[in-house]
Amino acid sequence: MKTVTVSAGLDRVKKRKAHVLGHDLRTQLELKVMLWPAILLIFIFNFFPLFGLIMAFKQYDPFSGIKGIFTSQWNNFENFTIVFESFQFWPMVKNTIGINLIGSLVGLPATLFFALLLSEITSQKFKSFIQTITYLPHFLSWVIYGGLFITLLNPQGGIVNYLLTELHLVEKPIQFLGDPSYFWGIAIGTGLLKELGWGAILYLAAIAGVDQSLYEAAAIDGAGRFKRMWHITIPSITPTVMILIIFSVSGMLNNNFTQIFVFQNTLNLEASQVIDTYLYQTGLLDFQFARATAIGLLKSVLALALLVGANYASKKLTKSGLF
Repeated sequence: MKTVTVSAGLDRVKKRKAHVLGHDLRTQLELKVMLWPAILLIFIFNFFPLFGLIMAFKQYDPFSGIKGIFTSQWNNFENFTIVFESFQFWPMVKNTIGINLIGSLVGLPATLFFALLLSEITSQKFKSFIQTITYLPHFLSWVIYGGLFITLLNPQGGIVNYLLTELHLVEKPIQFLGDPSYFWGIAIGTGLLKELGWGAILYLAAIAGVDQSLYEAAAIDGAGRFKRMWHITIPSITPTVMILIIFSVSGMLNNNFTQIFVFQNTLNLEASQVIDTYLYQTGLLDFQFARATAIGLLKSVLALALLVGANYASKKLTKSGLF
């Protein structure tokens, strides 16, 4: 008798779940239909191209088309060996890591400091004005933004060289984009100026979520603005800061291709050749798709290792991480 009762109860539960599921499918049908185009695009551009990764281990001929991806001869790790033995490999790795590392060491604290100062502005009109000015460069393409700096740094008529020579700081105009020693500074500085305001948005959102009663209690105890920043704001937004640091570390091998490409020329190639521009040159200009695939696969594997390592270190040090 008990067995029959339990079976009947299970049947009712199953019917109820099926009814609820059918009701959800009907009521959320429009939302599910809207998801399908996005899912289709993700499959086409993110999952389907993964089949091409086998080119990294094959002697692929670009004239064989898609069929050649599967019919080309295997050459094991020969493509990786060619990349490692290239005279451009270690210089481009140095440039990639150097620009990203210094950019992160400068950019993350600068963006955090800017967000802290911005959050302390009491005048909403002035705050909105500053935000608008600092957000605007983010929406300009690097072709326009970089072209502006190329004009400013031009040794013939550029305002930077004009001021330097008029103030007698230099005897003759400086070839900023023609001297490799200036390229890292130009790339880091222009990137910081372009993304400073936009990068502060996440910090401002985290600061807005801090419990205001903590500030009130600290003010009653006599803490000034900077003490409240140091002892309340920064500890409260530490998880957000750590997540951005993790993203920065995991993206250490990724440069802004458009930025580097706009400023790059044959004179500064020694300091401007990074992994992304080398991929462009190898894959699209030299038609060495197998070699380019090998570089991209290697970069993805190392980026994953950096992501996992940075997350592990963050959880050990601050008890917070991405996953």
